[in-house]
Parts: sequence; C-alpha cells; structure tokens
Amino acid sequence: MKFKDYYKILGVEPNSELKTIKTAYRKLARKYHPDVSEAKEAEEKFKEVAEAYAVLKDKKKRAEYDEIRQYGRHGQQFTPPPGWQSAHNGAGQSGFTYSSSDFSGSDMSDFFESLFGQSRGRQRPPYENNFAQRGQDVEIEMPVFLEDTLKQETKTVAYEMPHYDVNGQPLTSIKKNLQIRIPKGVEDNARIRVKGQGAPGIGEAPSGDLYLHIRLVPHPFFNVEGHNLNITVPIAPWEAALGTQVLVPTLSGKIKLSIPKNSQSGQRLRIKGRGLPSKIKQGDLFASLKIVMPPTASQTNSEIIALWKKMSESIDFDPRSVWSKAS
Repeated sequence: MKFKDYYKILGVEPNSELKTIKTAYRKLARKYHPDVSEAKEAEEKFKEVAEAYAVLKDKKKRAEYDEIRQYGRHGQQFTPPPGWQSAHNGAGQSGFTYSSSDFSGSDMSDFFESLFGQSRGRQRPPYENNFAQRGQDVEIEMPVFLEDTLKQETKTVAYEMPHYDVNGQPLTSIKKNLQIRIPKGVEDNARIRVKGQGAPGIGEAPSGDLYLHIRLVPHPFFNVEGHNLNITVPIAPWEAALGTQVLVPTLSGKIKLSIPKNSQSGQRLRIKGRGLPSKIKQGDLFASLKIVMPPTASQTNSEIIALWKKMSESIDFDPRSVWSKAS
C-alpha cells in the first residue's frame, strides 16, 4: 500500500484553511470530472481528489491524518504504526461517512481504509505486526571556535536520541557520545550530515542520520566578514602621525603590523592570508585603525595641556573643512 499525501494531491499547504482546501478541490474536481475531462486518468484523478477532500474537510479526520502523515511520504510503501487504529477508531470501525456523489459509486482507496476503517460496509483488514520504520533524524547545534576552522578538528558530540521498541512504542531516550571530524574551513550555519548516527530504526529499518548545525563562536577580537576577519587596532595620535609598528593578534599568533605615517581613524590595512580558510583560498585579515586619546589629555597636567595648545596654534589644520566646502 502506498502513502497518499492528501495535501499534495490538492496542491495546498498543510496549514491551509478550509476555504483554501475547498477552492482547490472544486477546481480539480471540475478539471478531472469524467463528464468534462477527456484525459485517460481523469476518473482515477477525480477519485483521488475527492478522497483527499473528504478527509481534509473533516476536522477530526484531518487531525488524525496529520498525526499519521509524519510516518509516510507520497507514493512510498506505507504501513500505519501499530496501535494507531485502536487508539483512533475504537474497535477498528470509523464513524466517518461520505457522499456517494463524491466518488461516483467507487470505494475509498486501500490507504484510506487502512486509516479510517470501513468504507460502504467493507471493513479494513487487521494490522500486520511487521511494522518497520526508519529511525528519526537528530539535529543538534555544534559551537566551533574560529581557531578550530584553520585545520580539520575532531570533537566529541554528546546528544540524546528517541528510542522505540519493535512495536513502535517510545522507550527511554538513548544518550550517545560520538567523535566527529569538523572539516577545515567550516562556515557558520553549515549543516554536516553524519549518516546512520540518528535514532535506531524500528524493526529491520535503518537508523536515522545525525545533522550538526555549525555555529561559529563570537571572538573577543575578530568580526567575521565572509572568509575575511576584521580587527580594530587602537593607536595613539602620535603613532598615527609619525607611523610605527604594533603587534596585532591573529588566529595563529601575533604579527608585526606597520602603521603608515599620517594614518586616519577608520583606515583599513589588509593583512593577506590571515583570515578564515575556504575551499578556494585563505581569507584576509583587515586591521581597522582607531585613534585613541591618552587619558592625560583630560587631566590637569599643565605640561600636557601646554603641548596640546602649542600643537593647535602651530598646525594649520581644520578637520571639518569638508563641511565648509560642501556648503
């Protein structure tokens, strides 16, 4: 028996309102009605559309279908999980009724019968006990430091997985520790699949997969810009004016950076190949200069104040001249 996705059949989203479902049904029913359509599969399409609408228009049946929908995919072989019938339909009989005009005298599909019981007095067959289902996928977040992206790293991941017995009944969650290789140059928001490390399957079905969502941990010094890094480098006014060399941290240790004469606050200096690695090349590190005033300038030190006054009198400089030119 193949699973039927009633939402897909009607071409609507699972969260669609009844009005939307009804509009979609009317449109498709008219399109595939045997009295109107000349297509070879018109009658089957019409029955399929009518069956989908018969379930989705009924609030109770739609809720039951939504619950079972997580166990199957459209067109694939499907067996409802054990216990579902008795939990939803009592002794296996459904009180659901439908109009003969909806189906042109044909019975519901086997899929419908397996979920909702009898159709026109024909009761669905009892459940088989050979239920098998692929294990659930497990998704967790994996924090990664910027330094760890410079080379392939192996990290221990601890996580819990849902676990079920052979009849599909939930058991105590399984705790698992796993050594995971984090590839060099992994990016923020990357999704890494570890096949077969999710929840165990039921019966003879395979286990699910483990998915790691990479989250780069914010760094106290560096801002990430794609594969490039940006660091703010504080410099004194005289360092900006006269030029100097300063030690600047990188992800792999400190380096000497030459500050040119007459540097300006906000100026960016490029340090090639000191950013984050990628599949193509290594990113760069950009040093953004920030001129910082010494604290003595705000104190009542007469010699320091005299120096600043002398500079202001001897240097012909207006930092706001661009304003006057614009006006």
